[in-house]
Amino acid sequence: MAFDENKLKALRDKFAEGHGGDIFDPAFRRVADKIFSKSGTRLAPYAGVPTFLAAPHMPVDAENPDFGNLQVAITGVPMDLGVTNRNGSRFGPRAMRTIERIGPYNHVLDCAPVHDLRVADIGDVPFRSRYRLEMSHEDIEKRFNQIVDAGVIPLAVGGDHSITHPIMKAVGKKQPVGMIHIDAHCDTGGSFDGTKFHHGGPFRNAVLDGVLDPTRTIQIGIRGSSEYLWEFSYESGMTVIHAEEVTGMGIAAIVEKAKQVVGDGPTYLSFDIDSLDPSFAPGTGTPEIGGLTTREVLELLRGLKGVNLVGGDVVEVAPQYDATTNTAQAGAQVLFEILSLMVFSPSVTAKA
Repeated sequence: MAFDENKLKALRDKFAEGHGGDIFDPAFRRVADKIFSKSGTRLAPYAGVPTFLAAPHMPVDAENPDFGNLQVAITGVPMDLGVTNRNGSRFGPRAMRTIERIGPYNHVLDCAPVHDLRVADIGDVPFRSRYRLEMSHEDIEKRFNQIVDAGVIPLAVGGDHSITHPIMKAVGKKQPVGMIHIDAHCDTGGSFDGTKFHHGGPFRNAVLDGVLDPTRTIQIGIRGSSEYLWEFSYESGMTVIHAEEVTGMGIAAIVEKAKQVVGDGPTYLSFDIDSLDPSFAPGTGTPEIGGLTTREVLELLRGLKGVNLVGGDVVEVAPQYDATTNTAQAGAQVLFEILSLMVFSPSVTAKA
């Protein structure tokens, strides 16, 4: 149909009056109806008390937790006592909460996860000490045991990557989980400086504790000068895809490999922000050049639709090394993508 007076009149008749929430396409209307008020207003992204992804805030008591009917609990874990280089990821949860424009609609996965799931930001892990690493891990495990025991799926925001070990001890205590791990580093190193509870070794610890199945684990984006530390990944049977292989393989092939490795069993998704090239995410403790692009990460994550996720995390955002806030922006977007995937996870939909 040519654009003429008749076409213009039709457009004016349909769209000139009303407000931005008056949407006629049924697929988009079902989203708009959740976002817009009847008067046509919606929440200003810069207003109100910041929470992860603008999810409802639901405080949960440290000793007598009540998770109501939640399906997913987003939890801050502001602890970075396990870093081997630059600290500062203790500020990651606060930085990602303050990112003001993420979602609410995921146009690729066709969902609005904060509205499609019963999800809340339940605050941060209650820590007894800001100084003691092993005690902090005990506190993390306690909190995530509470979440898992309530039948709720945890989505954690770190914090350094050492937090994933105690989380996995909760998530995998009844059955070892598989894992899709996107990172610059395998994080399967041994003890350093008198402790094994650092951010370079959570997945060796998790395998040896019997909560992570290495044969159902794939590590994607690995690169840098620490390759000599990752013998355990290969010895235990993990699948490792280096950053140097990504261009040749292509994201679609990597997605298919990941799905093949984890199968339909319970799977944890762990995302370290340093998997991104530091040109995209300089605000992290151990940057490695030659990393993934944000577009590659989004394609990879969105390709995982249908994987049986039982938990996930975004870690290692250290905002003070990035004056642009791009690193926190990328971390919050990845958090949104993981939550979007949970809309389609069999373990989450079972609680519908």
